[in-house]
Amino acid sequence: MSLEKIFDRFLPQIEGDLQQAVRIPHQSLAPYYDIMRYHLGWVDEEFRAIQANSGKRLRPVLCLLACEAAGGDPQQALPAASALELVHNFSLVHDDIQDASPFRRSRRAVWDIWGAAHGINVGDGLFVLARLSLHRLSDRSVSLGRQQAASLALDQACLALCEGQFFDMSFEEHLDVDLDQYLWMIGHKTGALLAASAQLGAIVATDDLACIDNFFRFGENLGMAFQIQDDILGAWGDPQVTGKSAATDIRDKKKTLPVVYALNHSNHRAAKQMAHLYAQEGPLDASAIGSVLDLLQGLGARQYSEEMAETYYRQALQDLDETGIENAAQSHLRELAALLLGRAA
Repeated sequence: MSLEKIFDRFLPQIEGDLQQAVRIPHQSLAPYYDIMRYHLGWVDEEFRAIQANSGKRLRPVLCLLACEAAGGDPQQALPAASALELVHNFSLVHDDIQDASPFRRSRRAVWDIWGAAHGINVGDGLFVLARLSLHRLSDRSVSLGRQQAASLALDQACLALCEGQFFDMSFEEHLDVDLDQYLWMIGHKTGALLAASAQLGAIVATDDLACIDNFFRFGENLGMAFQIQDDILGAWGDPQVTGKSAATDIRDKKKTLPVVYALNHSNHRAAKQMAHLYAQEGPLDASAIGSVLDLLQGLGARQYSEEMAETYYRQALQDLDETGIENAAQSHLRELAALLLGRAA
C-alpha cells in the first residue's frame, strides 16, 4: 500500500473523529464552535460548509501509523490522534495572535476576523476539547493504565510546546541566541508534539516501555529535522511549493538555524554584519534580504543546516530500527519521514 493510500485510508477516519470531538453541544453555542470549524477548514467566514486547506493532519496520521507498527489497532488510537491534532491547532490559533499573523493556510486567521479575544477563547476551547478527546479512549476499550500514560504524555508535550513558544518569542528580543538554545527551542516547540504523536500511538498498542521510548525518539528527531527543513525553506524555498513569499523568515528576522549559525560564526566580520542587519527596526526590505542571503551563502549556512537536518533524519530512522519491528506500517513510517523531508524513500 502506497503512502498516498495510507492517507486516503486514515484521513476520512481522522476527519470523522475530529468532527465528533468538535460537535456543537447546543445551538446557542453554534457561533463559538463554528469559529473552531472555520479554523479546521470545514466552513467559511459565513459558516457555510466548504473544503478548505485544513493542513496535512500529519500528527494524527503519525499516531495511527505508530500504533499499527507497534502491533495495535489504529481504530483504538483515533481519539488520541484527534487530541494531537486539536492541540496542534490550539497552538496555531494562539501563535497567529502572538505573531500578529493575519493569515493561516492561505485564509484569514481566526483573530484577524473575530478579534484577539475570541481567538484566545477559541484556542483555549480547542485545547480542552483535545483533553476531552483522550477520555474517549475508554470507548475504544483502551485499558485504564494506557489511558493514564497517554494523558501524561500529552500533558508533558503541551507544556513543552508552550515552553518552546516562550523561548521562540523571547528570541525576537535579542541577538545572542546560540545553537544549544535554538535546538532546545525547536525540540520543545516542534519536536515535542511529533514525539508525542508517535509515542501515543505506541502507548495505545503496547506496554513495552522500551518500544514506546523508541517511537518517542523517532518522532522527536523527525520533528527536529522537519523544523530545520522548514527553516531552510523559509530562506530559500520556492514560493510555488511553500505557498508563501520567498525569504519570509529573513524578512521577519526570525532566528532560524541558518541565521543562528551565521550570528555565531567564527568569521566575526560576517557575524557582525548579520547582527547589524537584524538589529534594524521593522521587517527587512528587499535590499537587506539580499544582503542577508549573500552572507548566509558565503558562510555556508545552508549546507550546515541541510547536513544537520540529514543527521536528525538518519537518527529518526535508526530509532525506528531499534524497535526491532518490521512490518508494513513501520515501512510507511519511514516513507512518511522521507516525504516530509523531501528525501527519496
